[in-house]
Amino acid sequence: MPRSNWKGPYIHKSFTKKKANSFESWSRSTMVMPAFVGKHFNVHNGRTFIPIKVTSLMIGHKLGEFVPTRKVYSYKKHK
Repeated sequence: MPRSNWKGPYIHKSFTKKKANSFESWSRSTMVMPAFVGKHFNVHNGRTFIPIKVTSLMIGHKLGEFVPTRKVYSYKKHK
């Protein structure tokens, strides 16, 4: 369920304090804003940090949408 319009987008308070071009974040629910375009983030997927670069197509989505949390499992092929 999306967040209410009257509340506005959710941005974790650590994003407002950081001025660096690249930093680590555990907040997967933070919405991508136009000020984030061109910056690099290391987003935590529950196990490791996955590097992402924010583009203009990501605006309005959440950071967690671009970081997979599960490994792709493939069956071993038999000869």
